Amino acid sequence: MDSANPLGEYLRARRALVSPEDSGLPITGRRRVAGLRREEVALLAGVSSDYYVRLEQGRERHPSAQVVDALAQALRLDMEAADHLHRLAHPAPKRPASRARAERVSPVLLRMMHDWHRTPAVVLDHCLTVVAHNALGKALFAGHTYSEDLVRLVFLDPDARTFYPDWERVAVNTVGGLRSSAGTGHDDPRLIRTVGELSLKSAEFRRLWARHDIRQKTRETKRFQHPLVGELTLDYESLTVNSAPGQQLVVYQAAPGSTSEQALALLGSLTADRPDRDQAVSEKST
Repeated sequence: MDSANPLGEYLRARRALVSPEDSGLPITGRRRVAGLRREEVALLAGVSSDYYVRLEQGRERHPSAQVVDALAQALRLDMEAADHLHRLAHPAPKRPASRARAERVSPVLLRMMHDWHRTPAVVLDHCLTVVAHNALGKALFAGHTYSEDLVRLVFLDPDARTFYPDWERVAVNTVGGLRSSAGTGHDDPRLIRTVGELSLKSAEFRRLWARHDIRQKTRETKRFQHPLVGELTLDYESLTVNSAPGQQLVVYQAAPGSTSEQALALLGSLTADRPDRDQAVSEKST
């Protein structure tokens, strides 16, 4: 997990990903670091090298919004990454620690999902664990060791690279989505356990987590190689659940008239006779 200086960790990680050429800086002498040097970031952001060093070291924790904007521009951050930098620089007051609670999904949302017979849908918590699904959503991810945990499915499941034909892109987006979903709550016990386990067991996860990419799960087209019905190309839309902060409703759909639509219909028919209503997965401790 990250150190007690998340702002400094983020600045170090992001400057390592920006080359001098990208920033229009001349390359002089032998470079010992990947990406930009500290003094180069300071130059591009219009702040002193000493001030920037203090930021990275955690000795300066309250940069102005104007400085944060300048750093975001120097590090070539997109809008989502820049917003994350602002949250790290100006974190919201921490709420008092509370006891672990069960992750509950609205009964109204569960009924709504159950009526979507042609549309796979899952509800994810802030660690991208499936806390609810409809029948087709369950069938889409069924048959894997980690069917109910999308992060562990990508990085720890032996079938992941077959199930996701575009595994590299899925891996990058999953780690970025985990960071975005977790926000600045790096002291969350479940997140700490998840990141710790994956960092030990997966070199790919460890490398991607160190990049500090932020990619909010919004919409995308994703390919699956399903063990029952073959290749599926599905569009998904991720919606925040306002009644349960931290939850996301992810809805998948095939293009009308496509072979993927036919494959989804076949998948639905293969699972239609199952006796359970396939709604809530379980009440998971957060």
